[in-house]
Amino acid sequence: MDSSVTKNAGRFTGFADVYDQARPAMPFYPVKIIRTYLGRKPQQVVDLGCGTGLSSLVWKGQCEKLTGIEPSDDMLAVAKLKETEGISFKKGFSGATGLENASVDAVVCSQSFHWMEPESTLAEVNRILKPGGVFATVDCDWPPVCHWQAEKAYTELFRKVLEIEETNPDVKNSFVRWNKEGHLANIRRSGVFTYAREIVFSNTEKCTSERLAELAKSQGGLQTILKKAPEMIEKDLVAFEKAVSATFGQDEFDIDFGYRMRIGVK
Repeated sequence: MDSSVTKNAGRFTGFADVYDQARPAMPFYPVKIIRTYLGRKPQQVVDLGCGTGLSSLVWKGQCEKLTGIEPSDDMLAVAKLKETEGISFKKGFSGATGLENASVDAVVCSQSFHWMEPESTLAEVNRILKPGGVFATVDCDWPPVCHWQAEKAYTELFRKVLEIEETNPDVKNSFVRWNKEGHLANIRRSGVFTYAREIVFSNTEKCTSERLAELAKSQGGLQTILKKAPEMIEKDLVAFEKAVSATFGQDEFDIDFGYRMRIGVK
């Protein structure tokens, strides 16, 4: 198995609860588009790299069976608490799902494809997808839209995260990440799909200062630095939290998550 698989699975250890409580759940729009492209209600859907199952439950009643596949034991433990009729979770990897050939109508990677080696992943997607099946990646843009001062503070915090990732060997060598901007090109380059495109949309949720701070803490890059070199980021994190609190106080406010969906039809 590629070393990136175990590296990246380990990146998501120790903060599944923060991730589950702060991250946005999957909006319904991707389900609508996938059903439109299929032309019918899917029988089996795979949520590949499902994390804590936030992207899975939206499929309840929209398919016959949803299987969430996740390599991180921490994330999978939280997801399994959400199992219900027609929705189940199991440990697996993007290049080795353990599913049968041509058994799946749709495979969805929600906020996860950039952690997967694209060639082996798309080969596995091709193997398990039925003819006419749909593959989709769904990713948020960061920061979410809320208020320019809070967005500026978020951007500054993660500029520092990126700087540490690039200069601290212990952090830099702990993960392998593929550029999200390459998703559509990788889908097209695979030769698997007869049609591929990108769709951009947004979804509004309610938020608080506390949740916005937890959203930052749900990012694997920040968590890795907090584990390996906390002294390099703690002051920046405190400054971000203070800026968010000063902007919103105790008020609840709307937050808009911008999404980019890259989709391919086999």
